Amino acid sequence: MKKLLLIVFVALLGCRNINAQMLAVNTDALMDVMMTPSIGFELVTGERTSLGVNVLGNYKPWGKDMKMVAVQPEYRYYFSGRPMYRQFVGIGGVGASYDITWKGKVYNGSALGLGITFGYVFPITHRLNIDCHAGFGAIYYKHKEYFEKDNYDLDYSVGGVQRTNAEGYTLLPTRIGVSVTYILK
Repeated sequence: MKKLLLIVFVALLGCRNINAQMLAVNTDALMDVMMTPSIGFELVTGERTSLGVNVLGNYKPWGKDMKMVAVQPEYRYYFSGRPMYRQFVGIGGVGASYDITWKGKVYNGSALGLGITFGYVFPITHRLNIDCHAGFGAIYYKHKEYFEKDNYDLDYSVGGVQRTNAEGYTLLPTRIGVSVTYILK
């Protein structure tokens, strides 16, 4: 997760003419409805490109035993010749930490992934956009997986240190949503 944040920070520092670029703030309305608040920033880096980062998380949505926090950086290319307008394709990453209890099983760990996103931006006003996007990618996960009634501390520890017992790769949606974007400058 720290490496992902460092990459985003270095990319933002490498943007040329940052004073004259558009900066926007957004929230993913679909995630907000699912009780996973999100906030994101998008910075125009060229005539057809932008760089963005979204942060989202939840704590016991709808009373379910779930905690999650994630960071999603993304580089977008707009086909219309104007950033933050019409169709785009993006390459993005995701880094997440989670603790989820689902159908009697506990999943506690982290995930890193890389994926591709497709979307369309609808301009509503001069400063307000609606951004519809969907993406998928490869996700690497490493977590502790056990049944709720198990004594994980004793069963999966070596020398008093807890070990993960599940790891692997899977193809999953990395971004699906409808964002409301406000252009700051």
